[in-house]
Amino acid sequence: MPQSVKKNAEERMEKAILSLKRDLSTLRAGRATPSLLDRIQVEYYGSPTPVNQLANINTPDSRTLLIQPWDKSSLADIERAIMKSDLGLTPANDGSTIRLSIPALTEERRGELVKLTKKFGEEAKVAIRNIRRDANDDIKKMEKNGISEDESHGHQENIQKTTDKFIAEVDKVLLAKEKEIMEV
Repeated sequence: MPQSVKKNAEERMEKAILSLKRDLSTLRAGRATPSLLDRIQVEYYGSPTPVNQLANINTPDSRTLLIQPWDKSSLADIERAIMKSDLGLTPANDGSTIRLSIPALTEERRGELVKLTKKFGEEAKVAIRNIRRDANDDIKKMEKNGISEDESHGHQENIQKTTDKFIAEVDKVLLAKEKEIMEV
């Protein structure tokens, strides 16, 4: 039974890492990528809808995103959502498509993105530590229901080693993203 607790904790920690990678992919590092728009929600017929569910998003070159809405009436809503977002991009609307030109990052903007990267990393670490706490609580409950104190301690140590491994993985992912952002 304690192995199932550890396995469950590992699966949840892996999901935290995947969530971190998904969040970091929405940060722009000087190149155009459709994932930049993943966090943008458009108010469409009264409900928030992701941009990628309302339009085709293409990258005609490394510095441009081309958004082609399936419903032309949503063009203004998409444009408004992009302007409100924290991307710092100004959309160019030609009546049927929206072009987003991705400018080269300034040193100041790179610093802001690194801070945001660290914020996402800290949130992932907190999530992993919360998973560790939950797993340890489950082990302690099992201690009351039949496993020995020594077994409980051993399982908690294994969970701590797993936690340390995933925290190191978060640091590795953050370092790679920071390097990508600071690349000129």
